[in-house]
Amino acid sequence: MIASGKIARLSVFPLGGALLFPRMHLPLHIFEPRYRAMVSDALARDRRIGMIQPRDSASPPALFDIGCVGRIAEVEALDDGRFDIVLEGLARFAVLRELDVTTPFRQVEAELETVGDSEILALAERAALEIESRRFADGLGYAVDWEAVSRLDDESLVNGIAQIAPFDTASKQALLEADTLSERSELIVQLMQFYGRHDGDESGTLQ
Repeated sequence: MIASGKIARLSVFPLGGALLFPRMHLPLHIFEPRYRAMVSDALARDRRIGMIQPRDSASPPALFDIGCVGRIAEVEALDDGRFDIVLEGLARFAVLRELDVTTPFRQVEAELETVGDSEILALAERAALEIESRRFADGLGYAVDWEAVSRLDDESLVNGIAQIAPFDTASKQALLEADTLSERSELIVQLMQFYGRHDGDESGTLQ
């Protein structure tokens, strides 16, 4: 459940596994014609794009109820019409209804969350997250600059892990929808333990 805010019309980019959080950044390579049109439209208006995960593999897919709107903070227009962009997260949103539009990209009416100040974790929560992250990364053979990780603030650490961790779509969505940073951190630890036990096991997915 997100905190109520203002109602907005958003162009949405359904992309499984791609999470955006307020105050975080998400680099994207835009190559499909409909999403190139969406970026061009956003650049001509308010530079905003709503990132949201597809709920299924239908065409077009159903969408999850919660996403995050971002502002195009950086853009590189390539010669062949593609774009490299970086979205800066502004606020989570709840989809109220999908709009009937003639654009090649989908649009929704959404309620934007009122974004508060950065949250912090208890010392024990931070320690548990770092310990489990090291275990998880070592188990998968990831090379991580742990000194740089230790310098991250709590919000950047938790949301950064949520963005890049190799969890399934449903797990990623649960992280996005977690109400507090503490709840998101605890869920990340649980998911790392779960996925660590099921590494290489195709049945190891959370629904």
